[in-house]
Amino acid sequence: MGHIKIIKTPEEHEQAMARVMGLMDADPQPGSQDADELDLLALLVERYERKEFPIDVPGPLDAICFRMDQQGLKKKDLIPYIGSASKVTEVLNGTRNLSLNMIRRLTDGLGIPADVLIRDVSQETANSQDIDWQAFPLSVMRKRGYFEGFNGSLQELREYASEWVSKLLKGIPGGFELKPAMLRTTAHLRSNDKVTDPYALWAWQARVLHKAQEQRLPIAYKKGTVSLAWLKTLAQLSWSEKGPQLAIEYLNRTGIHLVIEPHLPKTYLDGAVCIAANGNPVIAMTLRHARLDNFWFTLMHELSHVALHLDETETWFIDDLKARSNDEREDEADALAQNALMPSEIWESQKPTDPSSIRALARDLNISPCIIAGRLRHESGDHMLFGKLFREKISF
Repeated sequence: MGHIKIIKTPEEHEQAMARVMGLMDADPQPGSQDADELDLLALLVERYERKEFPIDVPGPLDAICFRMDQQGLKKKDLIPYIGSASKVTEVLNGTRNLSLNMIRRLTDGLGIPADVLIRDVSQETANSQDIDWQAFPLSVMRKRGYFEGFNGSLQELREYASEWVSKLLKGIPGGFELKPAMLRTTAHLRSNDKVTDPYALWAWQARVLHKAQEQRLPIAYKKGTVSLAWLKTLAQLSWSEKGPQLAIEYLNRTGIHLVIEPHLPKTYLDGAVCIAANGNPVIAMTLRHARLDNFWFTLMHELSHVALHLDETETWFIDDLKARSNDEREDEADALAQNALMPSEIWESQKPTDPSSIRALARDLNISPCIIAGRLRHESGDHMLFGKLFREKISF
């Protein structure tokens, strides 16, 4: 056996092939030196050719057509795997991509390797097999326009749930890794039997970030901008009938996004705050309780998180403000929000007791009387206090 080395060039490949052919013509005895040389050269040639002349993996359509020809299948035979005669035609014509459900059925039923069929599905989706795509609230998400460009039926959305939800999540940085830093929701309170739907919460977070991403702010947020004095100035905008709209402008001029997005079923949310990919804070509000007093306190509460807690390690705070919390950060945010709306010393010394004193204090503080009435209702536990007075609704 001569000196044998790894094949690295076309010339070496040609020489090795000539030697292989010569040895094969000689038909050496098994176990002989020539037979061992032939085996070794064959391995080296195979390794070189695999590297230099890779064979393309067939596409999904080629694989299906090959299996049909191999097993003598007709188009109608694919209906159990693809769903209907029209879908079979569209898949074979290349006008419809395979859904993950179709891929599973074709793999299980016809034995076509999943890695071949899944080539036209995003790799991120393919690697997310632990996600129950049907668990997302697809019907509500469809009605609210979560899936831009989708005009099909709910049944079609369910068939392609993985693709459309993946598109939603991939549309924002870190969409597949969304994990709230701290949930102030009933999911974590033993004293309350409401349970937050994690898939609905995940979808809502993605929607909030999508909307924030579409906003163009005139300035980047400067850390430390939100302070007690800044919050008090914001609170005084509530005196205007256009207070909520003015608040949006006030936040935007500071580099803070404000997103209004209704909560999804089983999420029990009032608001949230997070950091967008551009580094700017995002305040999200659901208007679940669409009253002025709830709007202003929720806004102040979330902004208090910006002032006190939000940083690179705490990137999400999600709040059900009716839920009790054992987290001192929530108490801190509540205290700052209340103090910004009504200084504690004034509240203790001038707490109003009737509509006229509410209006008088509101004038002194230059804030909406609804805020004062809302705090009195909350502290007394009497949500019917003052009847229909000071219950102005809010809408955008």
